[in-house]
Amino acid sequence: MLTTLHRLTAIALLASSCLATLAAEDGAPTAPETLSGNPVFDGWYADPEGIIFDDTYWIYPTYSAPYHEQTFFDCFSSKDLLTWEKHSRILDTERVKWANRAMWAPSIIEKDGRYFFFFGANDIQSDDAEGGIGIAVAENPAGPFEDYLGKPLIDKFHNGAQPIDQFAFRDQDGTYYLIYGGWRHCNIAKLNSDFTGFIPFANGEIFREITPEGYVEGPFMFQRGGKYYFMWSEGGWTGPDYSVAYGIADSPLGPFKRINKVLQQDPKIATGAGHHSVIHVPDTDDYYAVYHRRPLTETDGNSRVTCIDRMEFDENGHILPIRITNEGVAKHPLE
Repeated sequence: MLTTLHRLTAIALLASSCLATLAAEDGAPTAPETLSGNPVFDGWYADPEGIIFDDTYWIYPTYSAPYHEQTFFDCFSSKDLLTWEKHSRILDTERVKWANRAMWAPSIIEKDGRYFFFFGANDIQSDDAEGGIGIAVAENPAGPFEDYLGKPLIDKFHNGAQPIDQFAFRDQDGTYYLIYGGWRHCNIAKLNSDFTGFIPFANGEIFREITPEGYVEGPFMFQRGGKYYFMWSEGGWTGPDYSVAYGIADSPLGPFKRINKVLQQDPKIATGAGHHSVIHVPDTDDYYAVYHRRPLTETDGNSRVTCIDRMEFDENGHILPIRITNEGVAKHPLE
């Protein structure tokens, strides 16, 4: 015979089950409030760059749409990785007169109290076309950003690299680099002090090719344990095989030998997982992969969403395969 305590427990469990069922049927969220869930914000967004400024996480993505609709950038900020605030139209073609479409894959870096926003525009196919990689600047990471040069910073093909998918990287010695390139070629160049141009390397070249095996686009670099980790996207961006691989070197100039593929589709979760960035929480060994992927319900190439999952390392410093999830990541305030 059930005791009174047993009866009460059974009733409580039944009530809890019924409430959960009603919530699910009503469309209410049932995920724990301590997890971000994936995607981390609504809307079609791709090529996300995640970064920390002071006590705030930021994500700067491409607005994922047909090229002629990609005429602006939004960004998103969060104090804890769970709740994201949208900052609309931080830059658009009204403020970049030489850009008219295909504004892609932003990268941002702070220098001397200003925020420099690098972006690709116009998807140029030859040296005769107008467009390439530009810079905008603002006093605040949420913008509004204004065109910095009034023209592209890079508007030609060097070493076969299409001038897109730029990533601004600050080395420990204070040197700033721009790493970029599509069409299966990747260059690195040393930015001058005011970001108006480049400083030649010792041998006189300005754009040095560092293309590793398998590289397609989407470069990203970070440092850990005295080593330089170089990551890039492979495969076709509209297909399920889009993915991320990496190499390690002792210098930002490489050479980078491909080690492994670490981010890719899970046919049970999503396809086309790629074009990522990495957020490292200072003074911790907490790393997050910020990337886009395509929901299983979608076939349109532009139907891409931004997600975050943890990135971890083995005892040799190699990146472990990143497990893409629907749950996302746990709450992590920076204060």
